Amino acid sequence: MYTYEHPHPSVTTDCVVFGFDGESLNLLLIERGIEPYKGTWALPGGFVRMNETAEEGALRELQEETGVEDIYVEQFHTFTAVDRDPRERVMTIAFLAFVRQEKYSVIAGDDAVQAKWFPVKDLPELAFDHQEIIRMALDKLRWKIMYEPLVFHLLNKSFTMTQLLTIYEVVLGHELDRRNFHKKMLTLGYVVPTKERVRSVGRPGTLYAFDEEKYKEQIWNRNVF
Repeated sequence: MYTYEHPHPSVTTDCVVFGFDGESLNLLLIERGIEPYKGTWALPGGFVRMNETAEEGALRELQEETGVEDIYVEQFHTFTAVDRDPRERVMTIAFLAFVRQEKYSVIAGDDAVQAKWFPVKDLPELAFDHQEIIRMALDKLRWKIMYEPLVFHLLNKSFTMTQLLTIYEVVLGHELDRRNFHKKMLTLGYVVPTKERVRSVGRPGTLYAFDEEKYKEQIWNRNVF
């Protein structure tokens, strides 16, 4: 039994899980089965329990409502608008994830009627302030993809330059110059050609790989004073 001298807000978590299916950027949503906003689509999430951290609560709710588990999530913002939840004063801690869709089976559970991937470009009407949360998450994702090797976790061990280009274009939301992109990737030093070739129309194409050791070495050297 918990009693408090001063009024205090409740705390929830919301998970913004972006998925890449090889062609488009999608978002994992659930259809709410309870009020408020019953029947409306929303981010997976819920109230944090007294015996868990915010991250533990986020991962639990994600698993209970969508069946998705064992993923890496990163906290990116806390939303504290006074009237964001019609039930009571609620602050939510938002977490971000970026996954390869084919690795996860989505199954609705708990108070979610459905769980489904939606194209980011064609989202349904959303509950609470989830449109704002998603907008900020997209901005964060677009920033991170320029400075962290997120995309390589969505590709096979070896990949074509076209596959790599596709992910960047989908996340950034615009086309990139193919030739300049190729040069830029090779200049980085950690996107390296392999001896493998992929068969296509005409001359076999080169397959590339992400050299994590070279990436870590660059990060280390960049931070040495």
